[in-house]
This record gives sequence, structure tokens and C-alpha cells, in this order.
Amino acid sequence: MQETPTRDWPQDPDFLARANVSLEASEPIEVLRWAAETFGLGMTIGTAFGASGVVLLDMVREVCPRAEVFYIDTGLFFPETYALIRRLEDRYGMAFRKVVPELTVGRQAREHGERLWERDPDKCCGMRKVAPMASVLSGKSAWVTALRRDQSHSRRATPVLGWNEKHQLLKVAPLARMTRAQVWQWIHDRGLPYNPLHDRGFPSIGCKTCTRAVRPDEDLRSGRWSGRAKTECGLHV
Repeated sequence: MQETPTRDWPQDPDFLARANVSLEASEPIEVLRWAAETFGLGMTIGTAFGASGVVLLDMVREVCPRAEVFYIDTGLFFPETYALIRRLEDRYGMAFRKVVPELTVGRQAREHGERLWERDPDKCCGMRKVAPMASVLSGKSAWVTALRRDQSHSRRATPVLGWNEKHQLLKVAPLARMTRAQVWQWIHDRGLPYNPLHDRGFPSIGCKTCTRAVRPDEDLRSGRWSGRAKTECGLHV
């Protein structure tokens, strides 16, 4: 990876249009390679350790093992998620950058009341996810995510490359075109560790306070903030 991050020119709409056309049909690992070669150390990779995130990490290890990989630890993960993080760090011999909210869960309860996620989930996500994300992306040129178009209706139009106005950087989704079946094929073919909650009806896994198992006929993300109109934590909107 190059030592100096590339900046400014990705804001050119013609560049984005050209790059999206050329990369739309590319394999995910080639999109990731392009991002690594283009942005070098100006690129950061975020994961929440879902099935797609595990596949993305496997590609990162192959293509750009020096790239920064971060995750936002809300303090409310399932025990299975914390165990998976340790397994993945051991497997790849790399330490992921752990980013934490300003307030611990206990301090948040003291300052904003108990179980804020039930009373005002948007405010809780804002403090525990969105604010920490802003600090991570500050000064970066590109943010790589594991978003896929088949994860939910709201993600069907996810571009491989998109300019993120909020953080003023390029958002790269190498796995955008991958299907759930292809993700799991990659995991099984390579013997990758994954969160055992996936085998218990949790296709999408977030905080233990706001995630439930889903029925076979439900949307993959219907177990997140169940019973509410909320479908995203705010990181990708």
C-alpha cells in the first residue's frame, strides 16, 4: 500500500461515474485491490463481524494485510460477537482497531436514563455508533464497508463506489453485488469462523439489546429494532 493517501479528486462526478462503470462487473476482491492501490493508507475498513464482514476481512488479509480495520464496540455486543473477534484476530494475526463511544454503558444510563435503546434508539445509536464513526473517518480518503444490495430494501441501490457527503470521502462497497448464498459459499469453502448466532436465526447481528432472531419469511434485517420503523443505526444513511 502507498504511504500517502489520495484526496480531493474522487469528488469529481465524472470520476465516480467512470469508476463505477468499470468496477460494477468486477469481482469483489478486485474492487478491494483497486481501493487499496488508489488510496493506500488513506483507506480504512469497517466491520461489524457479520457474515459479510468476515468475508471482507478474508479478502483484506489477502489483498492489503496492512490496511486499517476498525470496529465500533458499543459495549452491547453479544458474547458470541466478542468471541468471534478474538478468533478472527488469532486467525489473521492482526489486531483490529477498537473504537468506543465517549460514554460507557453505565455512564450513559446515569446521564440519560436506563435502557435508552428502548426509549430513544436513534439517540442511543447516535452516541454509541454514529459519533464514534465520525472520529474514525476524519481525515480518511476512503471507507470500505461490507454492505450488500440483497440485505434489505433500503440497500438495493448501494453503489460499488459512492461519494459520502457526511464524511467527505469515497465509500467503497466491494461486496455490493454478492448474494447471501455467495457469502456463505465463501465462508464454507475457506473454513472461516463466523458468529454462531447466524445458525440460530440471526442473519443480521447488532447490539444484543436491539436484535432478535427472524422467521424464514422475514427480511434479513427485520430482527433489528423489531417493532419500530427504524431500519438503520445511522452509519449508512
